[in-house]
Amino acid sequence: MTSLRPPLRQAFLGLAVLICLAVAGQSQIRTGSQVRVTLLQLNDVYQISPLDKGKTAGLARVATLRKKVIAESPNTLFLLAGDTISPSVASTVFKGAQIIATWNAIGLDYAALGNHEFDFGNGILIERMKESKFVWLGSNVMDRDTGKLFNGMPPYVIRSFGGVKIGILGLLTTDTATSSSPGKNLRFIDPIATTRRLVPKMRAAGATVIIAVTHLTMSVDKELARTGLVDVIIGGHEHELLQSLAGRTPIFKWGSDARTLGRINLNINAKTRKIESIDWTGIPVTDATPDDPEAAAVIADYEKKLSAEMDKPLGRTAVELDGLNLHVRTRETNLGNLVADAFRQGTKADVALLNGGSIRANATFAAGPLTKRDVISILPFENPIIKIEATGAQIKAALENGVSQVVEASESGRFPQVSGVQFEFDGRKPIGSRVVKVTINGQPLDEMKTYTLASSVYLIEGGDGYSMFKNAKQLIAPESAEIDSTMLANVIAAASEVSPKAEGRIKRLD
Repeated sequence: MTSLRPPLRQAFLGLAVLICLAVAGQSQIRTGSQVRVTLLQLNDVYQISPLDKGKTAGLARVATLRKKVIAESPNTLFLLAGDTISPSVASTVFKGAQIIATWNAIGLDYAALGNHEFDFGNGILIERMKESKFVWLGSNVMDRDTGKLFNGMPPYVIRSFGGVKIGILGLLTTDTATSSSPGKNLRFIDPIATTRRLVPKMRAAGATVIIAVTHLTMSVDKELARTGLVDVIIGGHEHELLQSLAGRTPIFKWGSDARTLGRINLNINAKTRKIESIDWTGIPVTDATPDDPEAAAVIADYEKKLSAEMDKPLGRTAVELDGLNLHVRTRETNLGNLVADAFRQGTKADVALLNGGSIRANATFAAGPLTKRDVISILPFENPIIKIEATGAQIKAALENGVSQVVEASESGRFPQVSGVQFEFDGRKPIGSRVVKVTINGQPLDEMKTYTLASSVYLIEGGDGYSMFKNAKQLIAPESAEIDSTMLANVIAAASEVSPKAEGRIKRLD
């Protein structure tokens, strides 16, 4: 598995483009003996507009690139490997309608369900699926009530190109049950078992090439690849530019937010109808590509509606706020402290705790005005913040869970950001015994004492491994709780100016 970062990434992409162009020319020469099918791939796309000050990404640019590829390779399928309806600032307002309208305008063919498709619950997802002009695939997502796939999805689809039948199935991580908000009626079946059950049926229906569009971890994708049941894995979930090979099956993942459009050419023998070779490249999505007019019009309409609501200042920050993923998921940050303090203040709790992965902006915020857009980009999930009773032992167990996945130079969404708590941990110690010192508001933690704790419904109900609070007594119930972004916005507005700092709440000893 490789993960490429600038400047190596840019060099890699440039070389890959040259290789792809050369191979494309060879494929044109051999059209009599081969059928070429091109797969265009994106995954984990939350933003419809350009990013990085307009220099990268932007789905209107993707639409232009898609049309260009189809002009030279008519047998093209456009695939999305999960996660698009949430989270984003726009999705908090439009519940994902903006992204579906944009995919419709671009011409997406198939999308696998990702865990974040369920962030607004089953009902909203069903609405978005009804609006979709493309086909959703979730071959391992079952409805307990009907015994069938969720919302009538097909178990797989088969497409024919030049006499070659290509079967496509979609697979979603089973962690969705705790990492998002699916209804209790849904069951997420093991993806490997699902593949073993469906591929023989796909082969019996004439499919000679099998594509798995997955939203799984790379380790599970490799396990799937090693079965030899599928020919190509079009994956997502990690938000990294990753390519790997397990057995004879390649795995492709293309980062996040459409900064790179994956192009995979399947060169299929016209007689045997088997893949002879695969050529691939990453196409940079930059401001060098013009917007497609139709997609741009859809995006502009949603951006206009969004700006009117979101760009009004709430207050100011006197200091730069650090919301980078690598930081909020590995260490104390001033933004993590600001959010945790807002939760504790808003609920009048002794302690507040949030998983660093719930801070989603992956950006820094310069000193100056803060808008509602900024706040919702930080906390896009609309999680109610409730207050519970928790023993000192439960709080320590929560901190142990929060640092249980700490690995050098690696981030974990369960890493805790805290208020009212100070703790020290040693990542060299065994999991479950890494926290060596805890104080609550300056006093040593008493494991027998009952404290009040503020956190999101997601975390209290066991999300990210925080199972220790599931049966806790609720002092503020979800139905009467404020959502996280509203609570943070209220604190900023009431203060007019905030100036949080990292002050030693979390200390790592190794």
